[in-house]
Amino acid sequence: MRGTYVPKKIPTTHWLAWRGNEQVFLRVRGGAAALVGVCINARRGAEQPVDEVACHKTDEREIAALFDRWNASLQTNDPKAVAANYAEDAILLPTVSSKPRLTTAERIDYFEYFLQNKPVGAIDMRRIYIGCNTAVDTGLYTFALKARSVDVHARYTYTYRWDGGQWLITSHHSSVLPPSP
Repeated sequence: MRGTYVPKKIPTTHWLAWRGNEQVFLRVRGGAAALVGVCINARRGAEQPVDEVACHKTDEREIAALFDRWNASLQTNDPKAVAANYAEDAILLPTVSSKPRLTTAERIDYFEYFLQNKPVGAIDMRRIYIGCNTAVDTGLYTFALKARSVDVHARYTYTYRWDGGQWLITSHHSSVLPPSP
């Protein structure tokens, strides 16, 4: 469906389009994202210009490895190394803090505290969903907090965005798993 843009769980400044049978990722300039759910005729030079961006090819194994990269950065005990996994505009809703972390400085602050626990994460179960330059990894994980000799079972969701050179976390939600009924 050439020229038809359909939002697909991606940032509101981005659109997914079709060029023949090929998916094309579009970055909208000038605030056209307010037209969510409306089909737009794509013509170069139109009032809302767009840049075509090819969808980065990926698979579940590559997305699963992003958790391993994040977990390995925890082992460095360097809050800045952990924070480097996140996009600049990412949101972190951490397991052991009620404060949303919206900036790099706030994420570093959180990881300065969290890394004192010597955390090591392990995935218990997951589902991975892949879109055009976006991915979601969601499921259950367990953190061994070695400094406190405690295991924390939690739910998690990571969303990722391909920035043209690497996958970065755009949102990370983690919450302690409630007791079974």
